[in-house]
Amino acid sequence: MVFSSLVFLCIFLPIVLILHHAIPKPAWRNAILIITSLVFYAYGEPIYVILVIVSTILNYLVGLGMEAKHPLARKWILAIGVMINLGFLLFFKYAGLFVDTVNDIFSLRIAIGEIALPIGISFYTFQSISYIVDVYKRTVDVQKNYFNFLLFISLFPQKIAGPIVKYHDIAVQITDRTITVAQTARGMHRFIIGLAKKVLIANSVAVVANNVFEAYAGQVNILSAWAGALAYMMQIYFDFSGYTDMALGLGTMFGFTFKENFDYPYGATTMQDFWRKWHMTLSNWFKEYLYIPLGGSRKGKLRTSMNKVIVFFTTGFWHGAEWSFVVWGLIHGAFLLLEDFLPIKKLPVLVKRIYVLIVVCLTFVIFRADTLSEGVVLIQTMFIGWQFETMQMSFFVRQMTPMFLLAMLAAILGCVPFYRKALVRLEEIKLTKAILPYLSYAGAYMFLIVSMLSLASDGYNPFIYFRF
Repeated sequence: MVFSSLVFLCIFLPIVLILHHAIPKPAWRNAILIITSLVFYAYGEPIYVILVIVSTILNYLVGLGMEAKHPLARKWILAIGVMINLGFLLFFKYAGLFVDTVNDIFSLRIAIGEIALPIGISFYTFQSISYIVDVYKRTVDVQKNYFNFLLFISLFPQKIAGPIVKYHDIAVQITDRTITVAQTARGMHRFIIGLAKKVLIANSVAVVANNVFEAYAGQVNILSAWAGALAYMMQIYFDFSGYTDMALGLGTMFGFTFKENFDYPYGATTMQDFWRKWHMTLSNWFKEYLYIPLGGSRKGKLRTSMNKVIVFFTTGFWHGAEWSFVVWGLIHGAFLLLEDFLPIKKLPVLVKRIYVLIVVCLTFVIFRADTLSEGVVLIQTMFIGWQFETMQMSFFVRQMTPMFLLAMLAAILGCVPFYRKALVRLEEIKLTKAILPYLSYAGAYMFLIVSMLSLASDGYNPFIYFRF
């Protein structure tokens, strides 16, 4: 659990911003961010702050150990560091899955207590691994100030659900960053847009997605099945990209520049293109720290195919302790392999985009369903659920509320680069170019007011990727 949305917006963020901007010394600014980041993380889960601190101390020491001159010693230190990080992740995230799988295979009754998942552990584990690997490869200098390294790992804007930040992306900014009024305003604008995407779009379409995925057998027909699948497809994009916009906006407010995480993935023309545009920091992490070390595409087609299968198995496994996530990842990997052998890239652009949207929509059903079998049943209903009796049609009609239809329209317009292209065209007109910034900021603050009113009525609104 983290701060409730209104507490964060009305109390926590303003206090941190005022303190951070009022203090001119970088070291004191960093101290403010470290303290407030740990407080932010500790709210509701204080015990896991200890895990964060222990993890950062161990990785900091591993980084210092990389200064050893003997190559074998450096390799052993790196191996130990990677195993420690993966050990934490495997224990807290996957111990239950492993035990349940062993019990099912061997008909055992091994029992372990419930292990609460530390929020954000998947993200800060990957950040830690990227740091020690880069130090080993000598592509970054060792960070000798523990508190600077702690800030890199604990920085609250992106700690909970990314984007995954590599140390070299912000190494200079940790000790030397500039902050201006204009920069803070731009960051606030980006933050508000992300908040509106989450609250006004993702939360609105989530109602229908939840209703469909939680409906009992026989209640859902082909119409409501597609409505639920499309609703979740939009929910996860606007939920996660909204969080990313908020994280990037917060980073800008505090003088940090994080990498972009999305580039209109629903406009992709191949599945390979989709993964260049979806969760880009995760895709780049797997490419740099897993795919290329495995040999990438340098060792023949068979080895390349195996490397892609391994990467997408790991991608699915990274998302959660359910085999449905692994299946989701492997299906995506399978389509990437098909694109290497079939002339999909030669199809008309419209056909390719429809193909990607269908694959992404169907696989997100597996991603969202509580179990793999439930996901398969819903996909079947999307194609053979031709039941139009009173019960099924009544359920479908109840989902088609004005709020849902309006949110879906906004989602469709917002998931393609329509807004960006419209701005470019408006900026070409002299009259609108002068007033466009004022209209943009006025619209953003209107969204802020509406979003806060919505938050006040809805209460706690967790992001989907908090669970990963």
